Amino acid sequence: MSRFLRLGVLVLCLTLDGLSQTPAATPEASNKLLSDHVNAQLPKWLQLGGEYRARVEGFTGGGFKVNTEDAYLLSRLRLSMTIRPESWLKFGFQTQDARVFWKNQNPSAPPYQDTFDLRQAYVDIGDVEKGKLGFRGGRQELAFGDERLIGNSNWTNTARSFDALRGTLRRGRYHLDLFAARVVKQQDAEFDWSTPGNNLYGAYCGIEKLVPNATVDPYFLWRRQSALKTESGSVGILNYGTVGLRWVGKLPSSWDYGLEMDRQTGSLGTDTVAAWAGHWVLGKALPTKHLHPRIALEYNYASGDANAKDGHRSTFDQLYATGHDKYGMDDQVGWKNIRNARLTFETKPAKKWSAAAKYDVWWLADPHDGLYTAASNLIVRVANGSAGRFVGQELDGAVAYNLSRQFQFGAGFGHIFPGTFLNNAAQGESYNYPYATTTFAF
Repeated sequence: MSRFLRLGVLVLCLTLDGLSQTPAATPEASNKLLSDHVNAQLPKWLQLGGEYRARVEGFTGGGFKVNTEDAYLLSRLRLSMTIRPESWLKFGFQTQDARVFWKNQNPSAPPYQDTFDLRQAYVDIGDVEKGKLGFRGGRQELAFGDERLIGNSNWTNTARSFDALRGTLRRGRYHLDLFAARVVKQQDAEFDWSTPGNNLYGAYCGIEKLVPNATVDPYFLWRRQSALKTESGSVGILNYGTVGLRWVGKLPSSWDYGLEMDRQTGSLGTDTVAAWAGHWVLGKALPTKHLHPRIALEYNYASGDANAKDGHRSTFDQLYATGHDKYGMDDQVGWKNIRNARLTFETKPAKKWSAAAKYDVWWLADPHDGLYTAASNLIVRVANGSAGRFVGQELDGAVAYNLSRQFQFGAGFGHIFPGTFLNNAAQGESYNYPYATTTFAF
């Protein structure tokens, strides 16, 4: 990992340079972005902004195999422009240049690299974010709830956007989002387009105060995609719906809780689709004055498929999730064919500092199905189920420092201890994932 050490020094230099460049003036002045000064000189209907993020990361034990390692630098620049000729009319634009350096991949490709492209370009009529009624059309982000099913996947270098039509309605304690979308297919060195025939439709509702100190979000998502293969090998159209409910809230004595449950039914050609998933968490903030600790216990489940040739598809589809650090910081496990127990300890030792330590343990929901990553990619599968269920355990920790509106820094490390399944189905090599990151908003 000598390359990782060199890259780590590079990010450390960027961090120290950012610290040295931060003005030692009043708190108000130190929180001013460069774009704030520029925008003050521009007409009020025109606003500019930008962000640069650098992250060095690497791994050993890729695919849980020996002698598979990598270390590389991720670079991402975003430039944004908002035009608001009227209070009820807004045009939003964002370009993105995502690059990777020194990675063992040739040619470089998403999600590591997608050089200069159009990430967002939309028009708003009304106010989608806060108003009573709004409509947004064009290339945009979609993110709902904890983003376990639909999110922008911002941790990845290229992130995600959709070509979509979205309408939002708010009345008192209720809000409703209706949308029709196609995910943008990223292609390095080419303009990104969404793929016709790969459609997602949804109705996402939020209800506040239905239960004291809680929010309840019922939703329905419908996915349709053409030209996919059935389990028998013929070509068919995928059509299925996801009925879900998210419920988060607070209890007396600094307790908090959350749950999300989903049921998927439909078909792919002659195959039937029937799958489900659940997420449950209970947390408590401990009564101390300084460290502000919180502990949480969590359980996640997603169904798997017992037979890949019987015409019944039971592997839960996590759709377009923001999967980072949902079931382990190393992102080697996703919400598909998994049983996951997680223990979290979080703290804020100082105003600008935060830290977290987490322990995850996993079992396959069905031993005849495989292990899938946070990006839904299959790592390994043993169809006869002989490799066992126990996937392994992960220990990880991370720290973050928010110096100001301009500068944020973070670092973390995760280690996976392979279990019976990985020892039998793969080579059982431990997986290590270190990273260090810095973000500069301007």
